[in-house]
Amino acid sequence: MAASFDYAQAEEIRDAFGRRGVRYLFIGKSGAILLGFPDTTQDADVFVEESAENGRALVGALRELGFTLTVEQAADIERGKDFVQLKNGPFDLDLVFAPDGIETFADAWRRHVDVEGFPVCHLDDIIASKAASNRVRDRESLPRLLAFRDYWLRRQR
Repeated sequence: MAASFDYAQAEEIRDAFGRRGVRYLFIGKSGAILLGFPDTTQDADVFVEESAENGRALVGALRELGFTLTVEQAADIERGKDFVQLKNGPFDLDLVFAPDGIETFADAWRRHVDVEGFPVCHLDDIIASKAASNRVRDRESLPRLLAFRDYWLRRQR
């Protein structure tokens, strides 16, 4: 079993992606955790801007982080395959190029929140994506995310 997502992994991602100029946002439960959501998750989830240039930069950053990418995985990343799950590195990482419930990366980027240098999807986008995916585990976490949203919005004022 993989270790739980933690702040150190987020820093590693932020730093490696930053050095390579990768355009991305933390999304999913890892994004919510960076916003202060009191929960755990087994992997980091990142919403990546889909472009050939960004895909090439991402492949370089992943290799720098210690991911062993197959030729097929690198090609999938460079072309922006909707979803790429990586379990062949220092931690588990899900790359999402087309998350459910979010129209475009540009839309999400306009709404994103910067948390200590971490670009994070707005909590409303995280919730919309979880609701649109309609997976059992996402439906189960929605009530807690919605309750946290009320608290988080009050804190933002």
